[in-house]
Amino acid sequence: MTEGERDRQLQVLDVDECYRLLATEQIGRLGVNAEHYPLIFPVNFALDGTTIVIRTDTGTKLSAADHANVTFEVDQIDRGTRAGWSVLVRGLAEEVTAEHRAELVERTRASGVEPWAPGEHGHWMRLIPQQISGRRIVPGRLPPAFEPAAYP
Repeated sequence: MTEGERDRQLQVLDVDECYRLLATEQIGRLGVNAEHYPLIFPVNFALDGTTIVIRTDTGTKLSAADHANVTFEVDQIDRGTRAGWSVLVRGLAEEVTAEHRAELVERTRASGVEPWAPGEHGHWMRLIPQQISGRRIVPGRLPPAFEPAAYP
């Protein structure tokens, strides 16, 4: 183990920092139970306060997540420094339809989430967090970019 590896730290993030980090990203992974397996889907998302808003199309993701306990994960990793962070949200997902209060439908659609993938994506989900946790790996001192002795 090098000195830099020994200096590396794992920090537990508080709830406020987890939400701050979530707000910096647009893509996360939604975990659902479907087809006899846990499945993970990359999704575009936005925050409405502490609620995660996702736009999707019909299919496995929507049917498995609606009125179900799900997980949602967002991270950022820097391979060069071996540093990064990860936020995990556990909560209840629900499709937002015209049957919901008009104010909730309007807030959900005003969240600003824009899908990257082509297609209709006309369905909206809200993930209400029940538990949120996060971790950050902070690098120690980095080794030199190259070893001078390696060059004659």
